[in-house]
Amino acid sequence: MSHKKQQLYLVLSGIFIVNALLAEIIGVKIFSVEALLGLPGNLTAGVLIWPVVFVTTDIINEYFGRAGVLRVSYLTVALILFAFVVIYATTKLPPAAFWLDVNKTDAQGRPFNIDFAYQSIFRQGLGIITGSITAFGIGQVLDATVFQAIRRATKGRYVWLRATGSTLISQLVDSFVVLYVAFYLFGNWTLDQVLSVANTNYWYKFAAAILLTPVLYLAHFLIDRYLGEEATTELQQEAAANVSV
Repeated sequence: MSHKKQQLYLVLSGIFIVNALLAEIIGVKIFSVEALLGLPGNLTAGVLIWPVVFVTTDIINEYFGRAGVLRVSYLTVALILFAFVVIYATTKLPPAAFWLDVNKTDAQGRPFNIDFAYQSIFRQGLGIITGSITAFGIGQVLDATVFQAIRRATKGRYVWLRATGSTLISQLVDSFVVLYVAFYLFGNWTLDQVLSVANTNYWYKFAAAILLTPVLYLAHFLIDRYLGEEATTELQQEAAANVSV
């Protein structure tokens, strides 16, 4: 069982880290929901894959407890910081001569400086980095804590309630903190802009958390079969008691 437990934690952690890192990197883009789906509002591109992080967080919490979630969350924060440092460093590298070709144009025939475009995309700035890391850290601690609180209150019943409830509460904080820090404190957005985008982001996450409930149960079914009934029960009991990192 020990080998299977390690393999399970390794796979779940890998899924968690990759999607969290991707969400942070692509989160700099704000896209129009109206242009895409005909619905009002704007979203950060990062929210498109955050649901994967939600589900993975809940599964790790279910089988490895709050400590298991926080352990991989702290590692992810360190890796995100490392990624930002490396990406920022690449924007400082001197561009190849052809990147600065003044004759380059885009699809519409407009002058196009690929080095400027690269820097504009990847040099996200202190505000976005600070906002992302702050919101992610707070959100994960809150999610892991609320999940286990609901688990104890319901005596281990209602997987959907602890998974959905913890996500809805943690992401209410996360959605507003990241934009408030990144674009209000460090940027030039008004508070109304922050509230507007954060509100849309949150309701998207709200809907995603509800719609992904069947995926959560499917993951539980597959993991329980992989571990076996006895090992599953033992691991979940350990997870419920595993509250410190």
